[in-house]
Amino acid sequence: MSGLMIQGTNSNAGKSLVVAGLCRLFQMHGLRVAPFKPQNMSNNAAAVQGGEIGRAQALQALACGIEPTTDMNPILLKPEGESGSQVIVQGKKYAQVKARDYFKMKAELLPFVIQSYERLQQQYDIVIVEGAGSPAEVNLRAGDIANMGFAEAVNLPVVMVADIEQGGVIANLVGCFHVLNQLDRDRIKGYIINKFRGDISLFDDGILAINNATGWADLGVLPFFEKAHLFPAEDSLELSKKYQNQNQSDDIYNIAVLRLPRIANFDDIDPLAQEDGVSLSIISHGNPIPVETDLIIIPGSKATISDLEQLKQWGWHYDIYAHIRRGGRILGLCGGYQMLGNIISDPDGIEGKSKTISGLSLLDVETVLTNDKTVRPIEGVFEQEIKLKGYEIHLGVTTGEDCSRPLFHLEKKPEGAQSMDGKIMGSYLHGLFSSDEFRNYFLEKLTRKAHTPRQYDATIEQTLTEFAQHLEQFLSFEKIQKIAGL
Repeated sequence: MSGLMIQGTNSNAGKSLVVAGLCRLFQMHGLRVAPFKPQNMSNNAAAVQGGEIGRAQALQALACGIEPTTDMNPILLKPEGESGSQVIVQGKKYAQVKARDYFKMKAELLPFVIQSYERLQQQYDIVIVEGAGSPAEVNLRAGDIANMGFAEAVNLPVVMVADIEQGGVIANLVGCFHVLNQLDRDRIKGYIINKFRGDISLFDDGILAINNATGWADLGVLPFFEKAHLFPAEDSLELSKKYQNQNQSDDIYNIAVLRLPRIANFDDIDPLAQEDGVSLSIISHGNPIPVETDLIIIPGSKATISDLEQLKQWGWHYDIYAHIRRGGRILGLCGGYQMLGNIISDPDGIEGKSKTISGLSLLDVETVLTNDKTVRPIEGVFEQEIKLKGYEIHLGVTTGEDCSRPLFHLEKKPEGAQSMDGKIMGSYLHGLFSSDEFRNYFLEKLTRKAHTPRQYDATIEQTLTEFAQHLEQFLSFEKIQKIAGL
């Protein structure tokens, strides 16, 4: 069986995107290919049949031209508030643990990881595996299931990706070589320099220095891909860079998204940000919500009560109430929907201590957090005519008077709530703006202007192909194929 593992010298080196590009490139060469990430840590999840996986693996599956499955990311860690992380195993909630306790669990989780990987191996010509963080974190090597520990368990060759944009790329690669044990060093067959800007030939001496110090094969220097911002961000740390310096103006529709401390499923906003006539800004701690804002989006949260408390401590609730008095609109998604209600109750201490907290009281609803988790892809209609699709990933049940004015009908059932004047809206539906027809209708209704929508899914598809062609142009694909055993 053929396989290849992409690891990085550090987090955000570009592993996820390189894997997606290679998946599309191998597919373009006629192979049946699947992505795999043994262990992911992200609150940006995707609902697939059977459960949830990291959002990056859903994008990689799209690059392969296949439906995503829970086997593609068998272990997903979702950081929560005081309670540590929720551990998702093969799509289902498995445990809720502190970081120290999770390390003790790894041995019992490895069989699930191997089982999922072997199932994919049996179905596809090649499986492209993505590591997590960096193997240079040798303090985590014992019991590792995310990087070299997994590569050793299934005997995979490794290619390292290093991000030159962050600086110190030579030290990153050479330093990684020196901290690894000999067996792990030997498993690394080559490296890719990622996000280079300018004349590649200027880095020739750098390549020579890396080659002499490591003996690893130079697989190419990858220039910065300008359209990378079109892909969903996996890490919330990327949000500030992605949406910085978006000026607000009276001539366009201004959307402000609150960057909650434990923001989740933030790719909900990507399709809106790509629309002409829309200015989308991420509002971070310490910054007021601009008065020019037309729509405030309160996004999902992995710790709704804690994030609501923080929102109030930061004074954003005063800005929100002022926004409402000016006639502005608010959309709460998932945890943001729960915050718009009168009360959020956590009787079982799911998010930490048992607690009941007052919400923003902008919707006449109440939420009780429960252990039963809703995870499902779903389709429905908006105002009896506009088709849309998305997914639900949430804990809790929301009820109340404003639920009698549902925002959607999903599978013929009412979903969400809205105020009597329709200016305050809440829904558990993630991914709703990926539906071109709904997004166009939504913006036209809010802006009262004719709108020419972009085709979001088609744009992502085309950009994946362009990125694969970018890899083929600048990397030694023949060497990569040989390393993968093809």
